[in-house]
Amino acid sequence: MSQKLDKYMMKVIPDRHPVLMEMELYARENNFPIVGPLVGRFLYQMTVTAKARRILELGSGFGYSAFWFSLATRGKGHITMTDTDKTNKRRAFEFFKKAGLQSQFDFKIADALNVIKKISGTFDLILNDIDKDGYPETIDPAARLLKKGGLFITDNAFWSGGVIEKKPDKTSRVIIDFTETLFRDSRFFTTFVPIRDGLCVAVRL
Repeated sequence: MSQKLDKYMMKVIPDRHPVLMEMELYARENNFPIVGPLVGRFLYQMTVTAKARRILELGSGFGYSAFWFSLATRGKGHITMTDTDKTNKRRAFEFFKKAGLQSQFDFKIADALNVIKKISGTFDLILNDIDKDGYPETIDPAARLLKKGGLFITDNAFWSGGVIEKKPDKTSRVIIDFTETLFRDSRFFTTFVPIRDGLCVAVRL
């Protein structure tokens, strides 16, 4: 996304929940990657549009995206989170408690790929934000777990422009392969949303 357009959009959107803004500050100060408020608002909008209640996050960090999902479900959601760092779980629940969030949070300290391959049930929305080398392994499990009409949203589809380089690096190549595979997959209808670092948004058919 053009830096000028990004700055414009950031100027237009209203302030977030105070605890969300505290989380954004923490991310900046600690160089911790989060989806940010532009994508956060999109996730909120998609959650409301899809009437999503059961949500699975592949890569949750310290809970920034889950916070947006919780707001969108008005405390009625069941959000399954994944991260391998116990510190992130503790920090996430500190933020959730401070904000008084009422959603059911199931935070699994485990590799997201192991979780998605073994978990059962049906989900309304899956957010994919794991290490990029694992992206291709998420498609089949997502197709199995999503209800018809459910959403599979993947972050970093543009990888800071790496996907359009003449000689993409290894990670960019993986993202390209993942994206092209997802667009060809008849179980989904997929499109791009060009905000921040790009999203792939696929609806389960």
